[in-house]
Amino acid sequence: MIVEVCANSYEYAVNAELGGANRIELCKDLHLDGLTPDDDISVSTINKLKIPVFILIRPRGGDFVYNNEEFELMKNDIKKFKKLGCSGIVSGVLNTDNTIDIKRTKELIELSKPLEFTFHRAFDKIVNPIEGVDQLIKLGVNRILTSGQEGTAIKGLKLLKKLNKINNNRIIILPGAGMKTKFFEIFSKAGFKEIHGSFKSEIKKV
Repeated sequence: MIVEVCANSYEYAVNAELGGANRIELCKDLHLDGLTPDDDISVSTINKLKIPVFILIRPRGGDFVYNNEEFELMKNDIKKFKKLGCSGIVSGVLNTDNTIDIKRTKELIELSKPLEFTFHRAFDKIVNPIEGVDQLIKLGVNRILTSGQEGTAIKGLKLLKKLNKINNNRIIILPGAGMKTKFFEIFSKAGFKEIHGSFKSEIKKV
């Protein structure tokens, strides 16, 4: 099983790799559920780590509906982090009615190529997750980070399993939120190949 660790500092990312993480999602301001990381931390992390580093592209906290200025910033950030050598992009855009903004999300995906693209937990806000999976598959998204629209992934396991079943291996469902190592076996037996978490109590801090 691939373990993706959400890290909000260079030190945390290094310790996650030492602890056996397979991939890093780098961000800042976890109290806001994660924002786009600063350049200096990103450069250090990308250059130091041997495992893939995905970058979260989210300009602010709150909802996932962005004005033109915010969206331009997101696009410019993707271009910048691609040049810095990241391995993937984590982002997404919604409409005001909590449906996926197909046009803008497609723009972000196209800008991210050839890197992998993860649609982040904006997915947990959408009104029709079944339809959402199909839309994201058609857009060419590699994976969906989701808690199953619950506060934690373990609580959302029922929907997560349903999403994993209907996608028929066309996209990776990446369970995240409140993830702990003691849940690994549960998710593995349920058919998930990847999991996501910060694992704060389980990764040694510098």
